Amino acid sequence: MPPAPQDPFDWTDDAARRRADAGLVRVLRPRPADSALLDLASNDYLGLTRRPEVTEAAASAARRWGAGATGSRLVTGSTELHAELEHELARFCGFESALVFSSGYAANLAALTALSAHGSLIVSDAGNHASIVDGCRLSRAETAVVAHADPEAVAKTLDAHRGRRALLVTDSVFSVDGDAAPLAVHAGVCRAHGAALVVDDAHGFGVLGEGGRGALHAAGLAGATGVVATLTLSKSLGSQGGAVLGPARVVEHLVNAARTFVFDTGLAPAAVGAALTGLRLLRREPGLAERSRRVASTLHARLTQAGLTAARPDAAVVSVRAPSPEAAVRWAADCRAAGVAVGCFRPPSVPDGISRIRLTARADLTDRQIGAAVAAVLETAPGV
Repeated sequence: MPPAPQDPFDWTDDAARRRADAGLVRVLRPRPADSALLDLASNDYLGLTRRPEVTEAAASAARRWGAGATGSRLVTGSTELHAELEHELARFCGFESALVFSSGYAANLAALTALSAHGSLIVSDAGNHASIVDGCRLSRAETAVVAHADPEAVAKTLDAHRGRRALLVTDSVFSVDGDAAPLAVHAGVCRAHGAALVVDDAHGFGVLGEGGRGALHAAGLAGATGVVATLTLSKSLGSQGGAVLGPARVVEHLVNAARTFVFDTGLAPAAVGAALTGLRLLRREPGLAERSRRVASTLHARLTQAGLTAARPDAAVVSVRAPSPEAAVRWAADCRAAGVAVGCFRPPSVPDGISRIRLTARADLTDRQIGAAVAAVLETAPGV
């Protein structure tokens, strides 16, 4: 008799064992609607996700436009609500045009694949988000990874490839340590070499710039020639989705050439309605951006004064070093047991190999909640 056919997914058992041996097993942890945990792990920087105006806007949009977009943006997935959000996003951030995607991840893939080509060059910061890394891989361009936040390294790389179509891509605020890229200097290097600048402003939009208009606005680069921004609607605006902002001709090119736009179902109307209302709240309450930065500075000051090593936050991310990957995992779990949810970053997710817990500041945190969060982190800190 012929041998029984082998299960084609047996190899996943070996992969699972290797992950377990390395302590790298990821586990889904569904949260209840009303969690008792104090949330310093999410990216809800302005505390808008549960604002009644935002949730009602989502419900109202679903009732009016339906639960889903019903198709790709080029077929039936574009509503008047999408157009309204794009217009207001571009105007608020200081760009000529905007295009909304189903996620920030899709927006980054679109910008990098559609604005580069085989034979062109992408210069990418070593600390960039995974969506940028994947966009570079899919672009078919040559990718040169340069030292983190190092304009001199960017200039040397562009010098070595003069005459080629090129772009520099960087996060505005890096999600691991919360440090900001030197955007103004980067822009000068790009101008000198005829290169485009693509900036993922996911962690800067809503937190940096006048009234939360973003890191590019703060650097005086909003609407500048050769500059494109990507951002997410799922952080500061408390909704879901992403966008690319830039010159109208760039957006028109993306409509025609970006596969994650052409072939993806449009963002659901509920998310569009929530994002639009979140944006209007940000415009109406510009102090939200400053408050989130102030909360981050307070967290950093109290933790470092107590002896912990934490990166100075340039926006709303506070990263606190842990002595080892195992200690970081235990620390995050102990914080959770103490009633505070924090993030946990460890190799291979961090390029520098340094493990951390990460706290995200929210504009709606009270002084009492800030004190409780600091107390929980300090009481559970390894060796403290």
